Amino acid sequence: MKANVGGLDKALRITAGVVLIALAATGTVGMWGWIGIVPLLTGLFSVCPLYSLLGIKTCKVS
Repeated sequence: MKANVGGLDKALRITAGVVLIALAATGTVGMWGWIGIVPLLTGLFSVCPLYSLLGIKTCKVS
């Protein structure tokens, strides 16, 4: 798959994912906090399947 997640988008996804996972791990939020795995992985791999379906691309590299 081609990268479709750009720099700022990637940083925000990784940050949000880590925060949600940390909150879930400490019991601050419920089990739903583990959904942070999704933005973390899409940020780390620079590929968002939903972006692909919608034709969205936030990265500059083609």
